[in-house]
Amino acid sequence: MPDRPSPDAVRAYRAAQPAPLVAATGIVLDTRGRVLVPTASHGADADLPGGTVEDTETPEQGLARGLREGLGLTVPVGRLLAVDSRPPGRHGPPDRSLIVHVHLVGPLPPQEAAALTGARWLRPEEACAVLPARVAPRLRAGLAALHTGSFAHLVDGVPQPGSPAGLDPARRAALEHAGELDAASHRASRPKALTAASVVFTAADGRILLVQPAYGRTDRWNLPGGGIDSDLGEIPRAAARREVREELGLDLAPGRLLAVNWSHKPGRPARIRFLYDGGVLDAPTLARIRLDPTELLQWRTVPREELPALVKGALRRQITACLDARASGAGPLELHAGRP
Repeated sequence: MPDRPSPDAVRAYRAAQPAPLVAATGIVLDTRGRVLVPTASHGADADLPGGTVEDTETPEQGLARGLREGLGLTVPVGRLLAVDSRPPGRHGPPDRSLIVHVHLVGPLPPQEAAALTGARWLRPEEACAVLPARVAPRLRAGLAALHTGSFAHLVDGVPQPGSPAGLDPARRAALEHAGELDAASHRASRPKALTAASVVFTAADGRILLVQPAYGRTDRWNLPGGGIDSDLGEIPRAAARREVREELGLDLAPGRLLAVNWSHKPGRPARIRFLYDGGVLDAPTLARIRLDPTELLQWRTVPREELPALVKGALRRQITACLDARASGAGPLELHAGRP
C-alpha cells in the first residue's frame, strides 16, 4: 500500500495548481441608502472596499480584514449579494481568472458613518458614475439583489440568463421569447412577490384592534397578521389564523375575505395582502389576549379618526375600505395601495 502524502505535501501540491484569484468586496451602506466609496489613491481608480482573499480565509473573513485594515471599520459582513467572475487577462494576471464575492455591509448608524475618514458617501447613481466600468455593474447588480431579497450571478460584469437579480427586464423578456431560458432559469429570473394575511377585528363599540410590533418601525401600528409561509404550502386563510393564534393567543377562524391589496415600489418585490373579517370581539375575548413578546409590544382598540396618527396611509386606506365592505356586504375588494 503506497504511503499517503503528508499534509505539507498536499498543501504544496494545491498551491502549485492553477486556480482563480478570489476577492471580496463590500457594498457598505448608511441608513440613508448611500454607498461608501473609499477615496482613491493618486493614480488609482475608485473602487468599492475590499481586496484579495488570502488562502487561509473565507471571502467573509477577507472582506472583514480589508474593511478593518483599509478603513478602520470593524463591523459584521452581511449576506452575499452577487458573484462576478472574470476570465484571465482582464484586470488581473494573464493566467488567472478572478472571482469576486459581493457582500452587504451595514447599514451603518449615523454616528459610525460620520466618523469614517478617507471615503465618500454617495447616492447609488453617483457611486456608479465614479466607479470604473469593471466595478459599477457589481454595485448595480448587488443593490438589485438587496432590494429584491435575491442574488445576482455575473460574468465579466454582465448578469447571466437566469440570474435572480440584476438581469434587465428587457433582456429577460428577449431570452424568454427566444426560448433560451430553461425551466429553472425561467423560475429564478421571474419577478417575485411577498404575501401576507391580516385580520380586521373590531370591539363591540366599533373600535379597531391594532397591535404594536416589537421590531422594525415600532412607532407604526399594524393589524394582527403576518407573512404567508407559501414555501410550506400554507394558504392565506390558514396563515391569517396561525398569525392571530401566535400573536394574540386567540384561535379564531377568520371570516370572509374583505379585500386583496397590491402594493409596489420600483425595484422592490410587489407586496400582496389578504384581509379577512375577524368579526366583533366581546369583552371576555379581548381579555383573553396574550401577546407574544418577541413579536408585539402591546395592543389597543382605536376609533377610525385615530388611525391617521397610528398607521401609515396605505394601511389606513385598507382598513377603511375593509370596514366599509363589511358594513355594506361588498367585496372582496381589489385594492392598490389601499385604493379601489
